[in-house]
Amino acid sequence: MVFKRMLGAFGVGAPSVDTVLTTPRTQPGGTLTGEVRLNGGDFDAEIEHVTLGLVARVEIEFGDGEGAGVGEFSRAQVSGPFVLRKGENRSIPFSIPVPWETPISEIGGQHLSGMALGVRTELAIAKAVDKGDLDMVSVEPLPSQLRILQAFLQLGFHFKSADLEAGRIHGSSQQLPFYQEIEFYPPSHHSGVVGEVEVTFITNPGGMEVVLEADKRAGRYSGDAIGRFTVSHDDAMRTDWPSEIDRWLSGLSRYGGHHGGYGGYGHGDHHGGFGHPEHHGHHDPHHGHHGGPGWGTVAAAGAAGLVGGLVAGEVVEEIFEGDDEDGGDSDW
Repeated sequence: MVFKRMLGAFGVGAPSVDTVLTTPRTQPGGTLTGEVRLNGGDFDAEIEHVTLGLVARVEIEFGDGEGAGVGEFSRAQVSGPFVLRKGENRSIPFSIPVPWETPISEIGGQHLSGMALGVRTELAIAKAVDKGDLDMVSVEPLPSQLRILQAFLQLGFHFKSADLEAGRIHGSSQQLPFYQEIEFYPPSHHSGVVGEVEVTFITNPGGMEVVLEADKRAGRYSGDAIGRFTVSHDDAMRTDWPSEIDRWLSGLSRYGGHHGGYGGYGHGDHHGGFGHPEHHGHHDPHHGHHGGPGWGTVAAAGAAGLVGGLVAGEVVEEIFEGDDEDGGDSDW
């Protein structure tokens, strides 16, 4: 999506801005490239800086409820001071890094229901700042991540939705102020043991921590069972993930563990499989059931109507806008 708007903070006759992405799709650890196109208004404008920020829709818990906010999680200045003359057209090329922990929003051309990511253009003139252009960005999984997600489909799981939760996973190397949960419904032969299963990736250049959370319904303990695995990207491509995941799920009905509050992720096995599951007390689900087989029915990319929220230390009052993407059930 590209849209052009006058910069409201600077009044009538102010400059206008387009941000055009040449890489609307990227991966964690990748780059976004494009150019910021500025059109001078009715007066010379002293530009202090042009900055791009990656933003995302994040679920935020407060008290007994929860809401959604739009927060920035990465910034890159693409231009320092200059004067934009009256009526001048100027293009600023850019190439900005994408953090390794950036959440996944698309797989094989299928948008993940619940996800909204974008790049926002910020223009500063004479101490005033306008957060002007906002363009949707699609982030596809790394091959190592895709292997694990494909394993769930191979085991008969059905994709439900994905979201971003504000907070940190205890004991992880997490850098961003939120983490992604990709949720699946279990196949019938596991449905008596677990409800939904959530997958979280904490990714870095060398590999990733994979955290599984299952709503455990049977066996010695009920509650949330946690599995953890730390693996390099290369080893992830060689691992038999359907077997690893199935072994972990089968163990849920056999092994006990300790209990704890939500968010208190324990320190499971590393480098040697998911091992025995850890267990945690129940917590209220964040989302209702609205999924289907494969990657399911695609929801609108925007989080329309959801504004505000303290995420990454900043209150942002923007609404994701964009063209809806249609897609059907697919194993991509």
